[in-house]
Amino acid sequence: MPTIAELLLAELERESAGTRRVLERVPEGKNDWKPHEKSMPLGYLAALVATMPGWAAAMIELDQLDVTAAGEYQTRSRTSTAELLESFDKALDKARKALATATDEHLMTTWRMLAGGHVVAEQPRYVAIRDGAFNHLAHHRGQLTVYLRLNDVPVPSLYGPTADERGF
Repeated sequence: MPTIAELLLAELERESAGTRRVLERVPEGKNDWKPHEKSMPLGYLAALVATMPGWAAAMIELDQLDVTAAGEYQTRSRTSTAELLESFDKALDKARKALATATDEHLMTTWRMLAGGHVVAEQPRYVAIRDGAFNHLAHHRGQLTVYLRLNDVPVPSLYGPTADERGF
């Protein structure tokens, strides 16, 4: 029977190819574009998607993370597609390494997310990774595909054909 970490790693690997295809299509020079005044800017959203796999490492290696504190987990826009993809590769590498050493026992221990020192989530690490990193990543990747469409950029296939790509 596979370990929790092996299951999470397999999910990370399945999702990474589609995420890379989306990131490869982010148009350069449009970091400030957003579809609505309340929406995230394109550059921020793309950088968020690129770095989110690394959150799994934080959820394994740290007991808690304050998302409002400055540090390596603060999202900042990237200036080029190459820089986005480099960030994505680094985040994937961090997640893979952390998952490779994680035990089921450790993944069952509690992890906390803070905002301004206040606890906003407290759950087993494996749940935090699934919900707070992987499912959250899929959500923002979906947002990013809408941004691509609104900028007349062909949307890649993820779970099935798109209007731009009929096959895989």
